[in-house]
Amino acid sequence: MTLKQLEAFYWAANCKSFAVAANRLNISVSSLSKRIAELETSIGSELFSRNARSATLTPLGEQLIPHAKDLLRNADQFMKRASNSRALSGRCRFGVGELTSLTWMPRLIEEIQRTHPKLSIEPFVGVGELIECRLVEGELDFAIIAGPSTRPFITSSLIGNTEFIWVASKKAVPNPATLPPQALADHTLIILPQSAGTVRMLDDWMAELNVSPGRNLNCNSWGAIAGLIRQGLGLGFLPSAWAQIMIERGDVHLLSAFPALRPLQYTIQWRRDDTRPLLQHMRELALRTIDFHAPSCLL
Repeated sequence: MTLKQLEAFYWAANCKSFAVAANRLNISVSSLSKRIAELETSIGSELFSRNARSATLTPLGEQLIPHAKDLLRNADQFMKRASNSRALSGRCRFGVGELTSLTWMPRLIEEIQRTHPKLSIEPFVGVGELIECRLVEGELDFAIIAGPSTRPFITSSLIGNTEFIWVASKKAVPNPATLPPQALADHTLIILPQSAGTVRMLDDWMAELNVSPGRNLNCNSWGAIAGLIRQGLGLGFLPSAWAQIMIERGDVHLLSAFPALRPLQYTIQWRRDDTRPLLQHMRELALRTIDFHAPSCLL
């Protein structure tokens, strides 16, 4: 029995499919299957019941999952102590929201490559719910999204927050300085979709003021939202650094009578059963580089 065989067994059991598990381990599906078969031969029993379309754990496989997890965690701790000063290698797949991708993700990747030049970086950009699902299914090693996660098997570590400012163009709101929050009912609110991390923040704000918009215009891109607000198709909030630049240019104006939204927390998240040293290194680099005021290529 080898650690590679145990890894193949554990991640095949805990990922959405053998293909996802193989991708996580940076091996082919046939290599993954071979390692599992070798482990089954070593213990003299099947761990998966296989058919033409799928593979499911046998009762013995179910029983051995916690033990495999413990063995792999101990191996990870051993390697962490033995290689604290050694650069990481292999693949690193992570997910971020659009705001992170357009501000400080380039600097994060630069720091990762400088610190760990043998690490192959594969970023994925999307809305929070999609990224979290891919993390749960084993398709990502970690995620940097608005949080914390409510899933019990996801670990969330706070790394910072960002602030937002209410704005509108004079085409949509002729007198932005005096528009009260109650007038939101007469306007279109341009916002990210329900799967975005800003939803809870906005819901709390509207509940506290007992207001709601006349209609919503949902869009899954911050850059597009900025353009829609500038065009006068509705009002909304933007990351403070972006809003300040657009206000200074005269593209939009501050809705000064609107109370401020609470800052949105950002976390780095990973699966609780993933104890690789990689994750602690990535957390430290994220803490060092996070900066939502970094220039955006869209402004």
